[in-house]
Amino acid sequence: MGTHESRVAQGSEERTGGTARRALLGAAVLGAGGAVLGLSGTAKAAEAADAARATGAARHGGGLKSLPVPTVIGHRGASGYRPEHTFGSYQLALDLGADIVEAGDLVPTRDGHLVCRHEPEIGGTTDVAAHPEFADRKTTKVIDGVSTTGWFTEDFTLAELKRLRAVERIPANRPHNTLYNGRWEIPTFEEVLRWQDEQTRRRGRQVWIYPETKHPTYFRKLGLGLEERVAKLLRKYGKDKRNSPVVLQSFEPTSIERLNKLVDNPLVVLLSGAGSRPYDFVEAGDPRTVADLITPKGLREIAGYAQGIGPTLDLVIPKDANGRLTKPTTLVADAHKVGLILHLYTMRNENPFLPAEFRKGTDADAYGDAFGAFQVYFATGIDGVFTDNPDTGVLARDAFVNG
Repeated sequence: MGTHESRVAQGSEERTGGTARRALLGAAVLGAGGAVLGLSGTAKAAEAADAARATGAARHGGGLKSLPVPTVIGHRGASGYRPEHTFGSYQLALDLGADIVEAGDLVPTRDGHLVCRHEPEIGGTTDVAAHPEFADRKTTKVIDGVSTTGWFTEDFTLAELKRLRAVERIPANRPHNTLYNGRWEIPTFEEVLRWQDEQTRRRGRQVWIYPETKHPTYFRKLGLGLEERVAKLLRKYGKDKRNSPVVLQSFEPTSIERLNKLVDNPLVVLLSGAGSRPYDFVEAGDPRTVADLITPKGLREIAGYAQGIGPTLDLVIPKDANGRLTKPTTLVADAHKVGLILHLYTMRNENPFLPAEFRKGTDADAYGDAFGAFQVYFATGIDGVFTDNPDTGVLARDAFVNG
């Protein structure tokens, strides 16, 4: 999710000064003091998450309400530490205590399989450019009104995609993740559903996933509708029920409305910047923007077919011209009034992604005071947060709840 939010990082100058100061496995900056948590910290995070989940399950007996609040969602896995949307990233997210793993952003292959990639363009997340046999697949397409050049999943069969390997998407911010380039292939959604069952058995607790339909209007026009494919697989694995451990999300409200007619899973409408328009609205000539969707009237409408919203950080606490946090909006209270949960996106530890007052130094890959930022967002009353650093999120939640 959140394509636009990474552009600042992609343009950052690559620096390596901050990398050596943190452990590869889940080290995190702790508050203003800057103490570093290594493996002992991640173990404590996982233990705290297990305890919170056990309390929630005992209290509510299943479904979304069995999860701790604020819920910590591993964004594309533990993408702060491993290349995103790989089983290495998903597995680590669970090890670090994530309550839910965002596995994954769903896009189709030419032969109709659903695979997990942040975008259909895979030049930045795989080694496809290093495969001379696929050089002629490079092309330019217009997706949701944006011209993009690269290689696209819908031009490959699943067998061809399985010959590729994942790489780090934002190496300027995460040079340490490039160590893992080439280690994992592109997972299919069906493989994720089987992995979920395996991990649930192995860990002795229910593992949750949070897939997203990516660019559903674009793919429907290509004859590769996403929602029916998602529903078919969920029904195959018995995960299409109201209390099934699979939350579905999309930036296109009509995709969620379509899913609402196909499955009974919890559904979430993702919300980008206030001035933006969901692309299905653009295609349909609907003039409404996200600002219209987050009014009391818009939220009541969403509550008619979804259980939650996934707003950007700025929709809950806007920033001023200097990138510093201002006064929270009424979105949390307004959504709760109509029964919607809020899962905010996306918290990351590195300086460029943090509000200005929580940054430390100028290195693009150095950690700022992520714990301090988490506390401010938690204090707004959100129900959960997507984070690239699940261990940081779990420890921050533990401090917030018990502090």
